[in-house]
Amino acid sequence: MFEGLLPEPHNKIVMDLLFELATWHALAKLRLHTETTLHLLDHSTTRLGQCLRRFQMETCAAYNTKELPREEAARGRRKAAMAAKGKGRDKADQTPKAPKGRKFNLNTFKLHSLGDYVQAIRAYGAADNFTTQLACCLTV
Repeated sequence: MFEGLLPEPHNKIVMDLLFELATWHALAKLRLHTETTLHLLDHSTTRLGQCLRRFQMETCAAYNTKELPREEAARGRRKAAMAAKGKGRDKADQTPKAPKGRKFNLNTFKLHSLGDYVQAIRAYGAADNFTTQLACCLTV
């Protein structure tokens, strides 16, 4: 499905990134881990980080991306709601603007925390063994 989507060398970069994402996901979602699988996951995380940085530096830099129309509309609605509440900086400026440029951002908590998976699995076990949901009292 993805092969040949972009011209070379970007196609190879995307294909390598998709492979590393699938490999990392498969290893991270194992229900039973051993030292070998944790070692593999640790190395997979390193390779995934390298692929993500290469994707950002080479492929993302080669393409000028912008907001989707629905993202632009949502931004406009948020701005209008803030102006209606009196929190907007510039209430008078309601002229539509061109879609904002979008760049791939590696500086997110979600990507930054991938390196902590192996340590968390060693400390708490496989990800299916615990939940972050709050426990609630059930009345019978």
